[in-house]
Amino acid sequence: MSQQFLADNLAALSRVNPALLAWLTATREGSSDLAADEARIVKNRLGFLDWRLPSGACLFETLSPQAVYQRWIPEESPERAATFIVGVNLGYGLHRVLTGTPDSHKVLALEPDPDMLLACLSQTDYRPFIAAGKLHFVAPDKECMERVIHQLDMHVFFGKVYLRGDTPSQQIGPAYARWTEEVHAALEAFTVELSTLRRKQDVMVGNELRNFRRASAHRSLLALQGRAKGLTAVIVGAGPSLAQIGPALAQCLGTCNALVVCGFQTLPALRKTGITPHLSLGLDFNRTLESVYEHLDSAWAANIPFIYSTKMDACVVERYPGPALGLWTVGGLSTYIGQDRELVIDAGGNVGVAMFRFLACCGVSDFLLLGQDFGWRGDSVHAPGHFKHGRQVSFNPNQHVLLKDPDGGEVYSSVQYAASKRELEASIAQSGARVRNVWGGGAAIEGAPRISPDEAVACLANLDAQPRSAFQAVLAECMQPSPRPVFEARSPSWTASLRNVEKRLARLFDTPAASRQDIHETLLQVEAFLKQDPLYLPYLFNEVVDLGGLLRTRHTYALADLGEVRRIFKRVLSKVREMDRFLAVK
Repeated sequence: MSQQFLADNLAALSRVNPALLAWLTATREGSSDLAADEARIVKNRLGFLDWRLPSGACLFETLSPQAVYQRWIPEESPERAATFIVGVNLGYGLHRVLTGTPDSHKVLALEPDPDMLLACLSQTDYRPFIAAGKLHFVAPDKECMERVIHQLDMHVFFGKVYLRGDTPSQQIGPAYARWTEEVHAALEAFTVELSTLRRKQDVMVGNELRNFRRASAHRSLLALQGRAKGLTAVIVGAGPSLAQIGPALAQCLGTCNALVVCGFQTLPALRKTGITPHLSLGLDFNRTLESVYEHLDSAWAANIPFIYSTKMDACVVERYPGPALGLWTVGGLSTYIGQDRELVIDAGGNVGVAMFRFLACCGVSDFLLLGQDFGWRGDSVHAPGHFKHGRQVSFNPNQHVLLKDPDGGEVYSSVQYAASKRELEASIAQSGARVRNVWGGGAAIEGAPRISPDEAVACLANLDAQPRSAFQAVLAECMQPSPRPVFEARSPSWTASLRNVEKRLARLFDTPAASRQDIHETLLQVEAFLKQDPLYLPYLFNEVVDLGGLLRTRHTYALADLGEVRRIFKRVLSKVREMDRFLAVK
């Protein structure tokens, strides 16, 4: 069969997608010969070009490509959507989506088998789609896949991303189903992340502004980086198992030399078990966390240092009875404020994940997990003492998911808990730390084998006291006062610039059809202007998204769009003035 397109497609990919070419070369054992396996491309009994499997059968022996891919074209707003295909075979489904959707419809294709990918590239000229930016082949590498998915923000906001797992390709091997699951999980996590940012970014960055003076008043937590080597840490969550296991470990945890850490909202539940932590960490930005104080023994907590995400509600932080230190997390003001001056972590949206990442950054490489259930049995989601304890939650297949315990039994969970468990598992694998799970009925955590309470006691016996003492000494140093940085006010210059642009746009919108290109280019300049300042950009997230929607979902402009632009400008200037009040005042 002909391979007339292979060389040209590979040349095009070498210019725009070197990662894919590197993977192809590596999987072919370093050979520079990337010829397709011509002998396996055959005509089947239905008269279609097909791929012969080692068994002698073909991919499309029983079903025609037309029947398989007839519903792969999205019916609703395809110009705003994207399609992620896992498994390209000879290009049947890929070609249908490429030719059946508008140019603005992005198509991502991941093929786990290098021979299959070369066969696909040999049959069709994909250069026009690659050059137009419509088609992107994704190397079967998790980091590459996630990086590409993170470029689909506008499609998630204003359209939809369709995942198409190629059914015929699954005859080749299990990699296709596995990669379909990997892509599904990554898309789900990214969608949840963007949805949270869209709804909550203003609140979270607003909280950072209100916490800025307090968080900047002490020395940087960067001093803790790498200072916990040799330390064993016990991360305690408020899962249902805490009530059963916690009391059995209270005496051991009170006398051993491990560092016991829990989430802020876990403090009251931990108090009920008789365990006193050495450190608590707060993450959630919601003001409902004030309910924790209704259950918290303030005199007891007054001696427990509190490390709080700067995205927490300032009212919650102010009420904490003990010493409090601010921790900057990815996605807010830390984009600028960090820059080697602060310890900045990706909190992961779950306090258990945040504690693990924080301590791993500090140098801890030996962890025990306690009460980290990521699910529940029956209808009790949290241990007694937690501010949400007592809220009965029955399993609902439309809202919840089923996870497995270490014995293969079912554990109820939420989409958010399941996503957080995956994040923790990824963090464990990346860290290389030894992690053990004191299991009491929750979900299995990959990379954290279960141990019993008695085994946990044995793990915690005879620990060296020096690592914890050294870490706590550095933590005490971080509480010392430090001068607060002051930034230059932006609102005067931004007000002048945006007013000038608004006047220009008003003139252009007098004739929107004739001025379409000028309007588009002017809005592109405004978008670049809004993105120029890394300190102010996080608070302008929604305004940048809204402007991007105007730029990328409009083929023509109408006078009503000028009103939307003006509303965006008004919100931008209001936010810039607010930021100046907190950041630029000495």
